[in-house]
Amino acid sequence: MSGMKKSFARLKENQFLFEELVKRDFKIKYKRTILGVGWSLLSPLLTLLVMKLVFTQFFGRNTPHYTIYIFCGNVVWSYFSEATKGGMHALIGNAEIFSKVNVPKYLFVLSKNVQSLLSFLLTLIILFLFVAFDTLPFTWRYLMLVYPIVLLVLFNIGLGMVLSALYVFFRDTEYLYDVFLRLLMYLSAIFYNVSNYDAHVQRMFLINPVYLFIKYFRCVIIDGNLPSAQFHLLMLADTVIVFLLGCLIYKKNNTKFLYYV
Repeated sequence: MSGMKKSFARLKENQFLFEELVKRDFKIKYKRTILGVGWSLLSPLLTLLVMKLVFTQFFGRNTPHYTIYIFCGNVVWSYFSEATKGGMHALIGNAEIFSKVNVPKYLFVLSKNVQSLLSFLLTLIILFLFVAFDTLPFTWRYLMLVYPIVLLVLFNIGLGMVLSALYVFFRDTEYLYDVFLRLLMYLSAIFYNVSNYDAHVQRMFLINPVYLFIKYFRCVIIDGNLPSAQFHLLMLADTVIVFLLGCLIYKKNNTKFLYYV
């Protein structure tokens, strides 16, 4: 608990640096682009269009509100993928700063995640517009979407810390993670319906934390229901494990990073 308080205190001390890192990351992402931040909205829409055209005939015939179905999956996946890949490069990309100035190194992972979170929140607005256009009802259960969003932020930060530490020591991490992401995407039921499989196969999908976040959004937005209490606890357990693992790795290797960048 004291370690957590100390981390928050150091974050507050370096608030100005943190804010500048977020601004820099956001500007760099859209540097020399005509649409600028508009790509945060256009990119998921183009991806949605391609997926709808390609997969509707194969998977969408028996899936109600299929456009919203794949939009929920694509929005959550895009945020997870962008945040964790950005977090992986956070230390190496900012080595010139922390090798000269003594600042908390987790700041760089946090800034990458905040930049990705802003893009994610902008895309959510477009998702809700599609929901309204599809005449799906907005209920009080939408307030519960705060739960998976907060957990997903913490999950991405934790995994980002793990990946950034591994990337400092092993540059092969980038290529291995790209392969892992490609496999995980197909196992996250973004464009197909898990209900078409047997019950024991459906339970196996719960091993995938990203699928849990996607399913939560679909339950609230499409089904108008909330997942079970056990589902909430499983999401929480996955998040806590990954986040604490990231913190532990950073604490253990904090002084070693300088020798490998």
